[in-house]
Amino acid sequence: MNLAVIGRRRSLYLLLTLVLAGGFLTISLVSYHAARSAIHESIVSNELPLTSDNIYSEIQKDLIRPILISSLMAGDTFVRDWVLRGEGNAAEMQRYLKEIMQRHGAFTSFFVSDRTRNYYHAERVLKQVAEEEPRDRWYFRVREMRDPYEINLDPDLANKDALTIFINYRVFDYDGRFIGATGIGLTADAVQRRIIDYQQRYKRRIHFADAAGRIVLSSRPEIIGKPLAELDGLSTLAQKLVAEREGHYEYRSNGSLIQLNARYIPELKWHLLVEQDEDASLTSIRRSLYLNIAIVMLIAGISIWLTALTIGRYQQRLEEMAVTDKLTGIANRQAFAPLIEQILSELRRNPEPLSVLLIDVDHFKTVNDGFGHQVGDEMLRALSARIAGSLRDSDLIFRWGGEEFLVVLRDCDRHNALRIADKLRESAAEAQLTVRGETLRATISVGAAERENEESIDRLIGRADQALYAAKREGRNCSRLA
Repeated sequence: MNLAVIGRRRSLYLLLTLVLAGGFLTISLVSYHAARSAIHESIVSNELPLTSDNIYSEIQKDLIRPILISSLMAGDTFVRDWVLRGEGNAAEMQRYLKEIMQRHGAFTSFFVSDRTRNYYHAERVLKQVAEEEPRDRWYFRVREMRDPYEINLDPDLANKDALTIFINYRVFDYDGRFIGATGIGLTADAVQRRIIDYQQRYKRRIHFADAAGRIVLSSRPEIIGKPLAELDGLSTLAQKLVAEREGHYEYRSNGSLIQLNARYIPELKWHLLVEQDEDASLTSIRRSLYLNIAIVMLIAGISIWLTALTIGRYQQRLEEMAVTDKLTGIANRQAFAPLIEQILSELRRNPEPLSVLLIDVDHFKTVNDGFGHQVGDEMLRALSARIAGSLRDSDLIFRWGGEEFLVVLRDCDRHNALRIADKLRESAAEAQLTVRGETLRATISVGAAERENEESIDRLIGRADQALYAAKREGRNCSRLA
């Protein structure tokens, strides 16, 4: 196979590889981007808003319900009547606060009187609040604020300073005068565990930020107390998050694209922030893309291999058909040129004798005319098989013309060439066909010639042809040497 054919075949394989791999990759990438867009749209339009709604519902149960309880305490006639009667029996208030804790499962409950400044707890009167005491500033802040309540994170004096989320509610008498503050408290740890439970349940990061933009609660405990502006990626969004009632935002953190849904919870006066890592959500389809690419490469490789195998076999078959005589199955005249060129190239490196035999079937026209071309063809097949079977493995035989054969004898001088010619002639005489009850035998005439002094192949065959004609003139069924 020449270099041009090899080059064209390689170009074909490369083109097929590009077409197959390019087509599959294009389909995979289009599918990936379509899935990515669908996931993005689902996160923005459905998943985050739905999660935010669900968490809001949970918050109503876990945090807003305590606000309602505190509101009921602030409006309870017992509390107001007890204060207006002069707070004579502290045990009555303690019994009331203890019942609130037991009935509603609160961590702590309290009432602070504005008249006596006593801090009542379910167990005892803890202290008297004072403006100069830093730990009591919350009360005087509540005393002066306009909102009916606040949510505050403070240590609880009654419970060994455990960090507690207090709902501080303002209490008024029947004439609208401020008479104190009441409410309940939830342990910060318990609420924090609920937030972490939300994250595990909904597979989203959850934060609560106050009006100042500071993280109050979070499923990431390490960021509690930090301003939004100090968190990676949120510095440019911090003001918007606390200024707007709700909205959708996105930002990058540590190379990942984060989708964020924010909404204001008026009962808590906090902002609920729900985050989802979009890149993490794409892990499964990205894995599918890589798997598809691997499958594409495998299919492309198998396809190219099968194509190469098919083309190679087809090419081989075409080449065999091009250089093989259809009738006899031996090499034809077209096969002679490349094979003899290869032999001559080897002889230039390692000189050795080279001879040729030109063979002609005697009286072949008579067989065709008398018995038909089909019988003639059968005779040529039988003769070629007998001749080929009598040659050495290194020798070559070609069908040269209608009833002519050419034999190339490597490492063979003229004397051995003549000897082989006689051997072939005798072998051919043994071939016989039975047609219509008659036995047909064929004889051959052979002309032999040895290559001399780098002479051309055409001249060598020409001399063998002259020897063949000499054999025919001398009666056929004989061999002659040029």
